[in-house]
Amino acid sequence: MINLLPLKIGLRYARAKRTNHFISFISFSSITGLTLGVAVLITVLSVMNGFDRELRQRILGMVPHATLWGMPALDDWQAVSDIVLQQPNVTAVAPHTQAQVMFQSKAGVHGALMNGIDPKFEEKVSIISQNMTQGSLSDLDDVSFGIILGEQLARILRVKVGDKVTALLPEANVSIAGVTPTLKRFTLVGIFKVGAEIDSSFAYIHVRDAAKLKRLQPGQVEGIRISFDNLFIAPTRIWDIARAVPGQNRVSDWTRTHGNLFQAIQMEKTMIGLLLLLIVAVAAFNIVSTLVMVVTDKQTDIAILRTMGLTSGQVMWVFVVQGVFIGSLGTVLGVILGVAAALNVSAIIGWIESILDMQFLNADVYFISYLPSELQWDDVRLIVVAAFIMTVCATLYPAWRASKIEPAEALRYE
Repeated sequence: MINLLPLKIGLRYARAKRTNHFISFISFSSITGLTLGVAVLITVLSVMNGFDRELRQRILGMVPHATLWGMPALDDWQAVSDIVLQQPNVTAVAPHTQAQVMFQSKAGVHGALMNGIDPKFEEKVSIISQNMTQGSLSDLDDVSFGIILGEQLARILRVKVGDKVTALLPEANVSIAGVTPTLKRFTLVGIFKVGAEIDSSFAYIHVRDAAKLKRLQPGQVEGIRISFDNLFIAPTRIWDIARAVPGQNRVSDWTRTHGNLFQAIQMEKTMIGLLLLLIVAVAAFNIVSTLVMVVTDKQTDIAILRTMGLTSGQVMWVFVVQGVFIGSLGTVLGVILGVAAALNVSAIIGWIESILDMQFLNADVYFISYLPSELQWDDVRLIVVAAFIMTVCATLYPAWRASKIEPAEALRYE
């Protein structure tokens, strides 16, 4: 039969009011430190998860998972698309032609990546149609040499729907007048906003207009964009697709264009998690000092318990229970505070920004313009388990010291 006496005594010690106020203060500090450490760790990891989610949904929702490029172009992209769609894990394809250009308006100039797309197919591989603030993607079908700009890019050029924008391509025309750059005027038919750096660096035109600018044959495109059911398999699956498509082709995937950003967020999450876990460890090991002083203060009680028949192992369990109770209380309070903060951090930061009339994250500098958060319960469970293990480890030395107290020595001067 399990002896519950050590558990009862340990809980009684943990709940009892202390005559030594310094010990009470140290106990309170241990609980507070553990609470704040766990809460901050949950909140920060949730924010890093939010950045990871926004990266996937916003930036990786706009850029292709992978692209199969022709050398130099695909003559019959629809036939290639039929082959690609038969490959495993492929969900959609879309024709694509692109060019680095310099846009010019009366307000100034700005470089961007101009993408030639077919609106009907682009909706299947991109989230741009869901993020149009003015106009629609289908307007590219109705206007010859129409263009859609990101909100930041439109603001930099100071243009609105209906205005003209001149694109300067890095290609030269040779004539009797000499070498002149390739210029083309476009009509702005729409504006999109995803709240990321893409708003200032992406523009969209119809794939037929892009073919004219790039001097491709009718029906030719530079490549096809491919969407997978899992973006993380894109770097390996695209090579299988390239081998399945006849002819010489080259490939690219999202890890080459935005992989460094994704890896940086993952590394930052890991490093910040480890650093903040040290704060939890420091708070947990404050329990050591608390229990050491409690053991010193309770030497007489320990001696009496030993003379009444408690074994050294049971005495050890008394203080392990007391330390685990303190640690568990701090962890539970930290989880409650951390979960509440993680679920509301975006609203809290937004409220602070409105009060201070400032923006902490500027889309011109960062890839999003607000502080995201995504609570993942796996992270919470990992934090709770880590805090519990550190708490148990912190109780072992003081509990071992308590079990070594000799009753005769402790009661000699009583």
